[in-house]
Amino acid sequence: MIVHLLDGTYELFRHFYGLRRVPGAAKAPLGAAIGVLKTVLETIEKGGTHVGVATDHVIESFRNGLWPDYKTSAGVERALLSQFRPLEEGLAAMGVAVWPMVELEADDALASAARLAAADPRVEKVCIWTPDKDLAQCVEGDRVVQVDRRGRKILDADAVRAKFGVPPALIPDFLALVGDAADGYPGIPGIGRVTAARLLDARGPIESWPEDALGENRERALLFKRLATLRTDAPLFRDVDELRWRGPTPAFAPWAARAGEPGLEARAGAAAVSLP
Repeated sequence: MIVHLLDGTYELFRHFYGLRRVPGAAKAPLGAAIGVLKTVLETIEKGGTHVGVATDHVIESFRNGLWPDYKTSAGVERALLSQFRPLEEGLAAMGVAVWPMVELEADDALASAARLAAADPRVEKVCIWTPDKDLAQCVEGDRVVQVDRRGRKILDADAVRAKFGVPPALIPDFLALVGDAADGYPGIPGIGRVTAARLLDARGPIESWPEDALGENRERALLFKRLATLRTDAPLFRDVDELRWRGPTPAFAPWAARAGEPGLEARAGAAAVSLP
């Protein structure tokens, strides 16, 4: 089986701002949430049998206590934030495994789900659908891969090294050195992508570097690595078959009607009829 793990937060943002380019569409109060459900349903229609979606139910996480400038919900439009809960409810009603994260982030859920799925010998491949560079650390050979839907790219371990200059296991170290503007930490002054890759390739993880290698920036680099390292211990499911899609629940028809997209229920029903 192939397990598909989707970044619901990324998809919600993508659809929300994508609708801005469609005249009149942005006025739909749940337009972005509906777009995410259509994306998930498309994955199922194309043969996906085991699907899970992670969301940032609360944008803030434990990392905000470690670094005061870490990303928050400040500046995120209310019209976007207000669609997280309806999205989570809609996914659950459609019969899709959904993980609304509070103390951890959606990325941590994806990393945890990938670890749990990959531990099952029945799983042939795990596809993590997000362009977020943090998730590159979860890639394992060509069995756990990262898929960039918009860029139409699949990153296996060789592709991760080609892109970043380091293997997946060193992605947290790489991000600690170069920083991640999206997450709100700056990296180490004077170290760019090329230098970071060269140093990591030669020395390995930051912890193994000589004590004086980064001078006064050593502790900050280790803190940034902690921010960049995804948690893989979230107890999301016990058996990968919990991710098998078995069709929409009875709650989906009223949800779709309230969202102003009643045709979505019929589409989900048709997909259920075609289940293997």
